[in-house]
Amino acid sequence: MDQRITMITLGVADLDRARAFYQAVGWQQAGDPDGGIVFFNVQNSILALFPWKGVAEEFGMSEAEFGRPNAVLAYNVSSRDEVAPVLAEAEAAGGTIVKPAQDVFWGGHSGYFRDPDGHYWEVAFNPFSPLGPNGEARIGGWE
Repeated sequence: MDQRITMITLGVADLDRARAFYQAVGWQQAGDPDGGIVFFNVQNSILALFPWKGVAEEFGMSEAEFGRPNAVLAYNVSSRDEVAPVLAEAEAAGGTIVKPAQDVFWGGHSGYFRDPDGHYWEVAFNPFSPLGPNGEARIGGWE
């Protein structure tokens, strides 16, 4: 198997509310705007929003059986000064700041927000792994 992630699907309680949140932070929807799933093309992959009930059905489970899995998604930025404004943009769009922008023990600068469906996002500047020329992230740099 090749090392890649082609799509991340987030289960959401209200598809229209979730779409509005991600559009409010500046993301452009791709694909059929009236379908039962919302897609955003992101750097070399896709973020999909799909109702929780549909996600559970895909697994052949009830919503109660499936539960609400937790993961932390990350949005890296090119400088320390970009972290707080991205967090503020997420908050203005309806997200909740969980941890404000601050220096962290590993030498970077980050903060966290939660989207309206409870998905956690880290906004981080990592001075040890600068972003590539098109915003790509890579551990170990671009040598």
